[in-house]
Amino acid sequence: MIRLLLGGTKSGKSAQAEALLGAGPPPHRVLATGRALDFAFRARIEAHKRARPAQVPVIEAGAGALDLLTREADFGGTILFDSLDFWLFSWQNAHRTEDPTPALARGLAPYGFSHAPEVILVSAEIGLGPLPADGANRRFADALGTLNQAAAALAHEVWLVVAGMPLLLKRLPS
Repeated sequence: MIRLLLGGTKSGKSAQAEALLGAGPPPHRVLATGRALDFAFRARIEAHKRARPAQVPVIEAGAGALDLLTREADFGGTILFDSLDFWLFSWQNAHRTEDPTPALARGLAPYGFSHAPEVILVSAEIGLGPLPADGANRRFADALGTLNQAAAALAHEVWLVVAGMPLLLKRLPS
């Protein structure tokens, strides 16, 4: 089962993802892709860690997070992949111009069939605001929009979280 949660900054998508993780079959684990490059982001990561049950392991990952996700499928249960947008930052730094969509499809393949382990993908939906003024931010927004579309196409469920309210966009019959 693949679930995708999209939302803006502080939309409540992380709280929704944590609730889905807790309700999913064990073992539970978090595959974290964000890197604390400043004090404020480090504090945000620490707040996320405190919100999770202490017994839920966190696997720190960078550009290779989707390879780790593939390997984790062998252990079953439920994995929270937090997040596609920070994974894309790492991917772009490591691979520059390569299309990340094939890596996403490979990483999610073990979760795409019935009775598969569950993965909960979190990603920012950044395309709802003004078009970024500079080229680097426009390229990132475009790449993330394309990646989110690819994830949504593969997902069994897609949610948009706005103001703490999860809105179901897609649910495939079981």
